[in-house]
Amino acid sequence: MTFDALIWVLLPVFIAAGSALLSFYIMSARMEVAVAREREAVAETRATLKAQEATAVERVKAAEQEARRKSLDDFMQDFRVEERHYVRENKSLLLHKKSVVLQERLYFRNIPLSNWVEHEMTIEEGGDPQQLARGVSVFSTRGLSDEQQGAVSRLLGKVNEAAENVQAVTPFVGNPAASR
Repeated sequence: MTFDALIWVLLPVFIAAGSALLSFYIMSARMEVAVAREREAVAETRATLKAQEATAVERVKAAEQEARRKSLDDFMQDFRVEERHYVRENKSLLLHKKSVVLQERLYFRNIPLSNWVEHEMTIEEGGDPQQLARGVSVFSTRGLSDEQQGAVSRLLGKVNEAAENVQAVTPFVGNPAASR
């Protein structure tokens, strides 16, 4: 065979091999682009899921704290103080004494938690027994000062931290569903 005939036979083979190699590199580049796009989409989805998971955990904690606060408020509303007062007069030859007797008792729902606590206050002539009876209560419901509120909030914060630490150490105590 002649050299010209050999070139005409091998030329299509070289062109086919070159075309195959060129299409291989083009397809490889396309696949890398597609894989990169898929990885980017997966990374975005994972980031979204992590953010939603963190948000859900925060919402659950907030809901638990709100439920605790509400249950404590409901519990505290079940306490009540029953008061009664009357005027007592002690008459003797030399002394005429008038006093207001205030009696109070602490109840949880309808269960008495204390005995009757009695306060006796002497009334001056012309004094108002209702006004006198208001400020002496043992179970008074007057508001706390700012300093006392700060101390109470610090104490409640420490109690909440201690409760969370106990729950972190003993996750299965008191939760039968978790131990199954």
